[in-house]
Amino acid sequence: MPSNKSVSDAPITQFVNCRILKDHRLQREDLWVRKGKILNPEKLFFDEEGFADHKVDCGNKIIAPGFIDVQLNGGYGIDFSQASDDIRGGVALVAKKILEHGVTSFCPTLVTSPTVIYHKVIPEIRVQDGGPEGAGVLGLHLEGPFISEEKKGAHPTQFLRTFNAGGVADLTETYGHLENVAMVTLAPELANSGAAIRELAGRGITVSVGHSMADLSQAEEAVQNGASFITHLFNAMLPFHHRDPGIVGLLTSDRIPPSQMVYYGMIADGIHTHPAALRIAHRAHPAGLVLVTDAVTAMGLPPGRHTLGQQQIDIQGLHAYVAGTTTLSGSIATMDMCVRHFREASGCTVEAALEAASLHPAQLLGISHKKGTLEYGTDAGMVRNLFFVVTWLPLVAARSNYIITAN
Repeated sequence: MPSNKSVSDAPITQFVNCRILKDHRLQREDLWVRKGKILNPEKLFFDEEGFADHKVDCGNKIIAPGFIDVQLNGGYGIDFSQASDDIRGGVALVAKKILEHGVTSFCPTLVTSPTVIYHKVIPEIRVQDGGPEGAGVLGLHLEGPFISEEKKGAHPTQFLRTFNAGGVADLTETYGHLENVAMVTLAPELANSGAAIRELAGRGITVSVGHSMADLSQAEEAVQNGASFITHLFNAMLPFHHRDPGIVGLLTSDRIPPSQMVYYGMIADGIHTHPAALRIAHRAHPAGLVLVTDAVTAMGLPPGRHTLGQQQIDIQGLHAYVAGTTTLSGSIATMDMCVRHFREASGCTVEAALEAASLHPAQLLGISHKKGTLEYGTDAGMVRNLFFVVTWLPLVAARSNYIITAN
């Protein structure tokens, strides 16, 4: 039927014969979209007397929110931690490619780097909405250099930094400015880190604890100061111990302020974390689990030698190592791979697996009012095919198991 144009000339698309991930469960109902927003059909019918311009038969597939990757170091030959001649072009290439794997928003991630790299790269990477040209950029994730030397992982020792008295001046000296920064990973046991955490959190920047030797009390103090995330749980931190569980203990701590939620990243690539550890974390704190890829330059490329910031890395099968060592340096996994592995390894529901890659990261970043859900009014540029080929409206018949909405 033709739509009523008295309210908007924009076409309305109705997705039918589908199951929608909404309110934590799959519900059989249609989805209505106009101008990149999900519509309330009751208001559309009764207030506007509107109807669909286009109908899309989804073939009994699932419609779910687009995936959000808050830790992505690069891919397809692009290394976000290097000051190339075309930094924005590199980000745009990765943004386009990851749409194919259901990722519709992401945080380009910089590993520990020289100050000059931060000053060149950070101003070039701008927050921007997604679209047919690529996934949206939510802001930078700065992983380091304020991390522990003992738990540096693949981060180069010579560029690690500590906080001087106050901590705040060190942030601006190191990074230059913070306007496009969404998240900072730091080690909370570093002297004067509390002031830095409070400053970052006060600016609306998510603070993550990671690459750290912190005990549980130091991690709890960081959360009380405003930290809300754990970077790749179990990796690059003290192992769980029954007398002091360290950062891992945040998952069940009773010293977290009632108004705060602690989220934690998991690289569910089958390499970084044993399935049993993945199950332990999920069963202890399912609402906080955020799937991340931690993908590096080599994602989407054949095995061989590549870069991660100032380091050379070797790809051997599905493993990424610092060249000449057995130190893991990120992954080459795509987000759809992580969603599948997480579901298989944890035994969780389809809904839980999808929300770990969409709703939870949106909640972590404070953007769940517009992304990560299919609630009325949220962003909804439509994308097709989980398992995964992505296109934007107008949508044609999908052949795979899910449909992803890019929000």
